[in-house]
Amino acid sequence: MYARFATQLAVFAALGLASASVLAQDAKKGMPANPVGAGTWTQTVNKEPAGGGEELDKKQLEIVQRVNGYFNQMPDVKGNFVQTSADSKRARGKFFIKRPGKFRFDYASPSRLMILSDGDYLVIQDSDIKTDDRVSLDQTPFRVLLRKDVDLLRDARILEVKDVDDVIAIALQDKSPDAPGKIKIFLAKKPTLELREWITTDSQGLDTRVELSELARDDNLDPGLFKPPSVALDKLRQQ
Repeated sequence: MYARFATQLAVFAALGLASASVLAQDAKKGMPANPVGAGTWTQTVNKEPAGGGEELDKKQLEIVQRVNGYFNQMPDVKGNFVQTSADSKRARGKFFIKRPGKFRFDYASPSRLMILSDGDYLVIQDSDIKTDDRVSLDQTPFRVLLRKDVDLLRDARILEVKDVDDVIAIALQDKSPDAPGKIKIFLAKKPTLELREWITTDSQGLDTRVELSELARDDNLDPGLFKPPSVALDKLRQQ
């Protein structure tokens, strides 16, 4: 019961991807919350014009359009990630992203946690405690960023746009009532525009930060990476 309830809170809360399995790990192993965020979020911008979010000037609109272009042209990629929870606990692992809508996060040992999206559902599996929790991808903030045609002005409330030194930062909230939440993404501008990290904020105002490194294009990602390994989990449950 606790695991199932925790999963719903986490998955609808932290990329921050917290779930029953993640929260159970917190209690059992001291693991941090998680990386892709599905849960209830807190909006930090009080001023909401007609479209919601922040009033954008010409420069900010240009920045948002540039970020749209980045995600629309984003190739299949892989790399490493470090996740830091609100209590400063850290977890590491490898990630894979295949647009539209597919991603996978494999946590490094001693964790046996895996989080993936097959384009329709977000799946959180923990082989340690033998859980398999799923939620529609449309109920996470990543729906907006990984859809086939990314348009943040159309699909999100832009809460903040900043261009400081060599970094672009955009905070946003999905306009869909089915995907409550907030995410702030950071992109390096040099040598080319590249996603470097994001922060998700849960309903209690707690942040989960995910930092990416060693991003590399991979046009040959195995489609099987994004297929929920339910058969494998069933075998574990029978052990």
